[in-house]
Amino acid sequence: MASTAFRPALDLMAQYASYHRDQRNIATHFVGIPLIVFALGVLLSRLSLSLPGGWTFTPAGLTWIASTLWYLTRGNWVLGLTTSLLNGLLFALAEPLAAGSAGAWLAWGLGLFALGWVLQFIGHYYEGKKPAFVDDLVGLLVGPMFVVGEALFALGWGRELLGEIERRVGPTHLRDLARPLA
Repeated sequence: MASTAFRPALDLMAQYASYHRDQRNIATHFVGIPLIVFALGVLLSRLSLSLPGGWTFTPAGLTWIASTLWYLTRGNWVLGLTTSLLNGLLFALAEPLAAGSAGAWLAWGLGLFALGWVLQFIGHYYEGKKPAFVDDLVGLLVGPMFVVGEALFALGWGRELLGEIERRVGPTHLRDLARPLA
């Protein structure tokens, strides 16, 4: 697992992209992945640990720190930093929902988590392929980076990175659902 988890961003993005070439699948991921990250922020912000000196930690904060370190060490600072900042923003926006009643906390957290995954699986119906994490759990970390990368590509950033990904796995397309996969 370590050898796959600690590969460079280009290799991780290309592998993930090989499961995500249908434009409808990518579109569902633009909503589903942020919902899942937000839901994790809700679910992981409820418990807090106070340390001497006024420091307070939540599992959400520790998860964000660990994932930020991972994103920033994949060799692409812009992609890693942007992904970390957006994940941090989603976690920060989620935190107030963790402070509500236990029922509301679970309803928001589990409901949005489930909705995010439903959107992911709808996208993979269009793709005609299973989600990337089925073959490699590191895909769960790559998903947010992929969505951020796709947004940055759409804004004109990272043309070389996008070109290399497309050279490896091909351009995006709309799969004809009436034709079986080869």
